[in-house]
Amino acid sequence: MRKWFNDRHFRSLLKNSGYLAVSRAVAAVGGLIGLAFAGRGLGVTVFGLLILIHAYVQAASSLTKFNSWQVVVRYGGPALSGGDEDRFKRATGFALGLDLTSGLLTMVGAILLLPLVAPWFGLPDDLLFYAALYCLLIPTMSAGAPSGALRALDRFDLLSWQGTVQPNLRAVLTLVAWWHGWGLPAYLAIWFITDLVGDLLLWILAIRELRRKQLLQGLRPTLRPDGLEGGWRFALTINLNSSVNAAWGPLSRLLVGGVLHPAAAGLYRVASSIADAAQRPTDFLNKAFYPEVMRLDHRSRKPWKLMLRATAFSAIIGVAMCLLAILGGEWLLRVAFGQEFVEAYGVLVVLLGVPLVAMISFPWPAMLHALNRAPVQLFANIFGVLVYVAGLFPLVERFGLVGAGLAFLFGRIAMAIVMAVVLLGERRRLAATL
Repeated sequence: MRKWFNDRHFRSLLKNSGYLAVSRAVAAVGGLIGLAFAGRGLGVTVFGLLILIHAYVQAASSLTKFNSWQVVVRYGGPALSGGDEDRFKRATGFALGLDLTSGLLTMVGAILLLPLVAPWFGLPDDLLFYAALYCLLIPTMSAGAPSGALRALDRFDLLSWQGTVQPNLRAVLTLVAWWHGWGLPAYLAIWFITDLVGDLLLWILAIRELRRKQLLQGLRPTLRPDGLEGGWRFALTINLNSSVNAAWGPLSRLLVGGVLHPAAAGLYRVASSIADAAQRPTDFLNKAFYPEVMRLDHRSRKPWKLMLRATAFSAIIGVAMCLLAILGGEWLLRVAFGQEFVEAYGVLVVLLGVPLVAMISFPWPAMLHALNRAPVQLFANIFGVLVYVAGLFPLVERFGLVGAGLAFLFGRIAMAIVMAVVLLGERRRLAATL
């Protein structure tokens, strides 16, 4: 273990993930408090409607956004390390162009499609106006360039601080709403305002840091990736991957609401939130791992060593978090959300399998990118989603809400298996050349 900490890349990974760990812990508590007061204030059915509106906007954003922070990290990060500021600006400008174009087009499309798709997932007509207003958030939700700039500049401390603002502000405002007995429109306004504040703060921090580094001058949004080899191909690949990823998060909640009922979507959201909290160590390690592995020579053994060490470290923390959630999950549901939400415990136990898979496989997508095998992640994602959707309807019919969790877990396992097979082949090929 001492050897691990002598590795400067592993130390850098721990330092940056440490910043994110603190923020994620604070954000997770704030997020659960916000959900708890919303659940108690609205009841399980109306709370489910709130979740459906939020999930629709998240799904629309996720289906079309480019995850452009990866463009900045892939092209701009190495450029900065080599002192090529112009290339960094071109990468960031390209990411900005992708964000602005996709965000505005998606906002218009989501508003126009809303009356057609709302009946599919159980959203009543009298809430369409509120849902349409909520779609105005999509341009800021879709933006990844500011996050990419901060990662490339190694300002994970700013990212960690920014990540605590939205959930904690939401927790305070939902407490006020619960205390005063406000209805669904007030909670929707709180969700909207807190999302907007968090997104705008990210932009402010990125602009301030770019100005401080004298990297803002000449930086303009563009859709021409001049000097970025394979820029559009890479952007389209991560866009497709992001679109498929939408099925794992907000789209899954819409499917649960459509297959069962809005209350089920609310219960599923509560269970997935607690399961997500167990996955937080994996999330912050993943965000720190990607920039770190991109700095290494993928033809050497160093990236593989870093991957194995990060996986082992994540596994130790992840198992402890999952055991804690299993032991205290039912109590937490009863105390925080109320007796009517205890029904979510069954699906919570199943969904805790997802962090167990994630903590083993979290470095694999970044390794595939480093090995120029990014399309494999897309294929794995598509395969996993197909397994998930194929299993959703029969499993829900047989096991109800727990069946939705089983389908989600099986899809994640299928996705991980595909990436594991490809990486093993790459490792054998590399071993043969060394």
